[in-house]
Amino acid sequence: MYKPPVTASLPWWSRLGLAFSVFFRILFDVAYAASIAAPPSPEDKASDRPSTEPDWEAAEAEAKAKAAKLEPPALASTDTGALVLLSLLQSEGRFVDFVQQDIAGYPDGDIGAVARVVHTGCRKVLSSHLRIAAIRGESEGQRVALEPGFDPNRIKLTGNVAGTGRLNGVLRHRGWQATEVHLPTVVDRAGTQVLAPAEVEL
Repeated sequence: MYKPPVTASLPWWSRLGLAFSVFFRILFDVAYAASIAAPPSPEDKASDRPSTEPDWEAAEAEAKAKAAKLEPPALASTDTGALVLLSLLQSEGRFVDFVQQDIAGYPDGDIGAVARVVHTGCRKVLSSHLRIAAIRGESEGQRVALEPGFDPNRIKLTGNVAGTGRLNGVLRHRGWQATEVHLPTVVDRAGTQVLAPAEVEL
């Protein structure tokens, strides 16, 4: 077999670097590895050459597949308003921070100070985006009479619930109802799942 004459020798470090280069090319370039394992026939040599260019389309598809696994599930239309309101409560009153924090180990004085801030912010949100009214106009503790056919969604019976017809009892809670709702218009529904973005100070 004819061997071309070697006109120059490669230094050891150059040969080591070349060996690593070929190793990683075989490891990550499938076409090149296949050409080493099974050399193409002479007819195919001119047309089928192993590509050294990275497969950007495959890499992009793989990246999208990984991103899809990290994305939260799609929202139902009924969930959007609730999440928007929750994000507003977090923005103005740090509501999510407060309820997610384990406060068992904090003294009552510290909790009271934080609760005042949360109360002020959440009250601001409710007054800005909702109109809330009491269901019953009587004062709590006052005796009231319930006529037959009252709405069980608006009035909840507690205590000794028995009998039919006209019922008499004591009003323990007046109840609340939303008469108007003015939430911001949602443009990106997927974005509403972010109640509070992570903050990174640089």
